[in-house]
Amino acid sequence: MIVEAPRRPAWTRLLPGAATSPPLRMLERNVVAWRGMWLIFVSVMVEPIFFLFSIGVGVGKLVGDVTLPGGEVVPYRTFVAAGLLASSAMMGPVFDSTFNFFVKLKYVHVYDATLATPMRPGDLVAGELLWSLVRASFYAIAFLATMALMGLIQSWWAVLCLPVAVLIGFAFAGAGLGATTFMRSFVDFDLVNLAIIPMFLFSGTFFPVSRYPAALEAVVRVSPLYQGVTLERALILGDIHASLLLNAAYLVAMGLIGLRVAGRRLGALLLP
Repeated sequence: MIVEAPRRPAWTRLLPGAATSPPLRMLERNVVAWRGMWLIFVSVMVEPIFFLFSIGVGVGKLVGDVTLPGGEVVPYRTFVAAGLLASSAMMGPVFDSTFNFFVKLKYVHVYDATLATPMRPGDLVAGELLWSLVRASFYAIAFLATMALMGLIQSWWAVLCLPVAVLIGFAFAGAGLGATTFMRSFVDFDLVNLAIIPMFLFSGTFFPVSRYPAALEAVVRVSPLYQGVTLERALILGDIHASLLLNAAYLVAMGLIGLRVAGRRLGALLLP
């Protein structure tokens, strides 16, 4: 009996080289698998927008303006919007690189089957990273469009907010992939929440970190999300300075180290 190979979807023509690039084939696999779960995709996309309306606009009417450390006064909703943009770029990749990656690794055994092909662990990690960045890009575009419609963008530097959102996604996706290879069961995901929720609340998303005690402020300033919030807020307000390169370098290093760990660990776990 001859069984025909399934035809590749027509939209894969939008991925030049997908037929020969293993990471792009992994990206293609994820897009096809998610076609029937678009409501989850949309729900994660609109969640930070709801936060913007409820906190930025609703609470913003009570708070008024916020004075930044440099003395600049900005509306509270503009201040919060930058933080929520960075947070939305973090949340999607974290979900993909931890929970989804763990299920495919430990329960569905997607990678055991995939490694029976010419793909290598590094290809799998790169493909999962690309999928996380695609999602981060869509979330950032939707959020930036909402900000533009609300008149919350104060500088043309904001055109760089999208690549910075992708950089934030790269950092957290890389770190998430590396950390997930050490997880033994779903109980370990409590540690992910233990890290993500405090970062979301206290990384300068909702109020300036200068309001914290000195010791807590020092801890927050070296946290990963704070780097992204600082970059996005500086671009939206047009407050550009050389120290932003250090924030960007932090995120690049975080993503690269996570990818390196994930590739090595995945090979050790799955290859004989």
